[in-house]
Amino acid sequence: QVQLVESGGGLVQAGGSLRLSCAASGLTISMLPMGWFRQAPGKEREFVAAVSRSGGTTAYADSVKGRFTISRDNAKNTMFLQMNSLKPEDTAVYYCAARRTSSGGSAYYTSRDDYGYWGQGTQVTVSS
Repeated sequence: QVQLVESGGGLVQAGGSLRLSCAASGLTISMLPMGWFRQAPGKEREFVAAVSRSGGTTAYADSVKGRFTISRDNAKNTMFLQMNSLKPEDTAVYYCAARRTSSGGSAYYTSRDDYGYWGQGTQVTVSS
């Protein structure tokens, strides 16, 4: 059974930092591009960051560029999202996602439709 389990969410003041983790089981992530998405109340799930299977290529939404860093440790079957300089508008449920199929070494994906495995989400709340 494939599982992606997010952790590390919580309540933080504006300007603070959080580090989210996504631990995978039932699949080996080393061949799979992965990403982070978020969904705020009343809004659609949106792209946050993506990483190629090796971790060598990354992409970010403009709203988080320069503040968030996506990374992965394939040996530990885990992906991370370091979030710095958090803003109230970053408040959302954050989801990790993995492709169902392998892709070229530098490929990354920014659309929800490109991902087949999803975690249950972790709440991030940033107070002003």
